[in-house]
Amino acid sequence: MSDAAQGAVNADAKTKASFDWKRLFFMLLGLALFLIVYYCPAWPSAIDPQGKTFELTQQGKASLGLFLLAAVWWVFEVIPIGITGITIGVLQSMFLIRETRVALTDFMDTSVWFIVGSLVIGLTFTKTGLTRRLAYKMLSLIGEKTANIYLGCFAMTLALTLIMAHTAVAATLFPLLMAIYAMYTDDPNEKTNFGKGLFIGMAYVAGAGSIITLLGAARGAVALGFYKEIVHKDIGFFELSYYMAPVGIVMLFVLWGFMMVRFKPERKTIPGLKERATRLYTELGPISRREITALVIILSAIVVLGLRAFFPAMKVLDKSAIILASTVLLFVFNILTIKDFEETPWNIVLLFGGAMSIGYCLWQTGAASWLAVNWLGMFKEAPGVVFTLGIAFFVLVMTNLIMNVAAIAISLPVAFTIAPYLGVDPEVILFASLVTAGMPFLLLVGAAPNAIAYESKQFTSGEFFTTGLPASGILMVVLTLFVLVIWPLMGMSTSLPVAP
Repeated sequence: MSDAAQGAVNADAKTKASFDWKRLFFMLLGLALFLIVYYCPAWPSAIDPQGKTFELTQQGKASLGLFLLAAVWWVFEVIPIGITGITIGVLQSMFLIRETRVALTDFMDTSVWFIVGSLVIGLTFTKTGLTRRLAYKMLSLIGEKTANIYLGCFAMTLALTLIMAHTAVAATLFPLLMAIYAMYTDDPNEKTNFGKGLFIGMAYVAGAGSIITLLGAARGAVALGFYKEIVHKDIGFFELSYYMAPVGIVMLFVLWGFMMVRFKPERKTIPGLKERATRLYTELGPISRREITALVIILSAIVVLGLRAFFPAMKVLDKSAIILASTVLLFVFNILTIKDFEETPWNIVLLFGGAMSIGYCLWQTGAASWLAVNWLGMFKEAPGVVFTLGIAFFVLVMTNLIMNVAAIAISLPVAFTIAPYLGVDPEVILFASLVTAGMPFLLLVGAAPNAIAYESKQFTSGEFFTTGLPASGILMVVLTLFVLVIWPLMGMSTSLPVAP
């Protein structure tokens, strides 16, 4: 046999040997789950405590099957996560779950555009050099211990979520963390424990910080609106922060400790880092006019977003429009070019387009409400604390599957209705649900910071999921401590007075 022929045989054998059977298995598993749920007989209706019936339609059942497919494909990355997002829209159309126009319009939802604007802000920090300036200054102050670098980055993440949306925080800090990681290893593409802990920890802490004020995410305002409408009580901006700040701060240190154990850095210190960071910061020279212009545009958008929480008249200004206005201005003032814009990670944008589409699909077909009533009905005769934690756990699971705002919208009205029968004060249900709604640690689609952290390529979606399982368990333990001990000591009512 000639050398050429032998080479062809060897190449063919190598191709066969390298065939990814695991990928094929999980691809077929996702499809099988979807088809089994889609074609199985109708499932029983759910009935709430007031006797209202929630029927699971064929479209609702199909949406549950579609989510199972998406979850398997997302976790095991059988195809790029953004393409899985597109698949969600395609299957809704092909199997008549929702109209094509509706399913695909969700990909252009305002929340998706908010993510685009946030990513552009992060891109701006990188392109102008602000990222390196901040990273070098931070490292010169923190020092050389990797444990301190973890804590410093996480603390900065939490602090920023007090005044801006956690999506924007993650997009802003992402390039900064990439610059820090570049000083940890000579190969920025190398996967390390330190890299995994740095980026996954940032995503988790962004969620923990976002629960503290109404500025961190939209879910808080939505939940307070439901509470006022159903319970007829107002909870103010600072009252929310009074109860949520201790949870967020405790979770900051808990997550820091968790990352130090789960992803213990390969090195305890980075020798010479402080001096190197100080030298590089000095070499950058004084801040440029371009950097100042970029900062003014971005900070102005952040200020306007923050003022919306204090001035009702400003609610007419949509948050997505505000952040996209800053995007436009960055191009008007030549801070960015079209070539820069082409570097936007569209894989992440499509991921969230698919997440919005499946979230609305579960909601609009009634599948999410059917799940909520079935789950909460299991706790209608349980002790008050078990009921409260059961609701919080349901929100925790759902907020990993669909938009956290939708998870709040489908669970709290049912929970507030059942609570008086069990003698549970709706206030503790509200706060417990907001805690878990803010910290989806399992799936990349659970929150934008999760997906932004994934762009570091330091971890797979499967690693994110397996890390999120114990992290979610720890969150529930911390929440139990607050429900049983800390919140009552702070003055929160957890039970309704017994009628004489």
